[in-house]
Amino acid sequence: MKKLQRLALLFSVVFATYACGNDDDPVVTPKEQFTMAESNGVATVEGSTEDNVTFSASKKYLLKGFVYVKSGATLTIEPGTIIKGDKASMATLIIERGAKIMAQGTAQSPIVFTSNQAVGSRAAGDWGGIIILGAAPTNLPSDNAKIEGGVDRPYGGTNATDNSGVLSYVRIEFPGIAFQPDNEINGLTLGGVGSGTKIDHVQVSFCGDDSFEMFGGTVNMTHLIAYKTVDDMFDTDNGFSGNVQYALGISDPNVADASKSNGFESDGDAQGSDNTPKTSAVFSNVSLFGPKATGSTTFNNNFGRAMHIRRNSNISVHNSLFAGWPVGLLLDGTKTQANATAGTLKIQNTIISGTSSASALTVESGSSYDAAAWFNASGKNNMVVADNSTLGIAGSFNQTTRPDFSIGTQLQTGASFTGMNSFFTNSTYIGAFANGQDWTAGWANFDPKAATY
Repeated sequence: MKKLQRLALLFSVVFATYACGNDDDPVVTPKEQFTMAESNGVATVEGSTEDNVTFSASKKYLLKGFVYVKSGATLTIEPGTIIKGDKASMATLIIERGAKIMAQGTAQSPIVFTSNQAVGSRAAGDWGGIIILGAAPTNLPSDNAKIEGGVDRPYGGTNATDNSGVLSYVRIEFPGIAFQPDNEINGLTLGGVGSGTKIDHVQVSFCGDDSFEMFGGTVNMTHLIAYKTVDDMFDTDNGFSGNVQYALGISDPNVADASKSNGFESDGDAQGSDNTPKTSAVFSNVSLFGPKATGSTTFNNNFGRAMHIRRNSNISVHNSLFAGWPVGLLLDGTKTQANATAGTLKIQNTIISGTSSASALTVESGSSYDAAAWFNASGKNNMVVADNSTLGIAGSFNQTTRPDFSIGTQLQTGASFTGMNSFFTNSTYIGAFANGQDWTAGWANFDPKAATY
């Protein structure tokens, strides 16, 4: 019996020693996960996730506050899913550098990000918007620059082909807030997003700031809509060098920002420095409709220019239409004008219409640069057309029913893709639409204020 007791004691000592010897095993820290609470078919989402998450079309989602998808995680959103942004908390979805969003909708079942306000109460700025951050180059001095809007997350890097996922057949409605003066959240903000990312068929409607703003990066995009935005339709900064084909912008004549609402606003960077990469985005087949459907249309005096190109930008615009703007083109600053003369800033096969001759082609006050001579130079095939009515585009200015994007004979020919890269699909027409072909059909909504979600 004593021998058995001794053996039992020895066993317990050995076991205790073995157990103590494993105290140094690594401790597994649980991953951050969204806080999600579901009630009546609506899942309220808050916080951050380091885990993969799927939003299902079988329920609705309400974002509260800043919602982060962190590096290494993927947010997948099924076609037809409805995601609302909480107004009180300035809800914003942030896809951090190294994370992905896989939002692949369809023409029949688009993914919708919208306001949580009731029908009749929705307005621009009801929530923040979507911010996607990547590791593609910018011209900022640090690869850890923080994106604007109070988000305080880094973007940029050296991977031009970085992949932040997919955004396809997606609507973003009533976003855009001024977090602080000159520190806003746009409808869709892209910071250092790389060319491995797929973005197409995205509509931003009733945005309180810019519909689309690109801070550096190389992402290519097609079929974009900026609808009744308060500020700029398309803003390119900090070395954005992607390609964009088929882009539409439609203004609300009564609504504009005190800072001047433009179709395009393009900067090299905030200082107009010579930092590289330069802002050298290439746009083709763009139709941006300003507030002036006709010469007698009344509109908000804060509307600005169809194209405000400044601060050493090297943007290129081809095969495009800018109709009904108080000012057509503003080539702003000596560096910008030098880029135009050197041919690194290009506008070709493009029409400016419905703008007075004195305001169609302009430069900043005090400049002697001849923007008209540059724009109208032989071989560019640009035109200034006095009256929108000659182009057959009246339906595009429709403010009461769904716009009609039919075009007249003059716009059906004249495009050229000579010297452009292989990303672009060749076509014959000027602007975003071939006559009788409406790529907004089925998935876009031009009356989201009345939509039932």
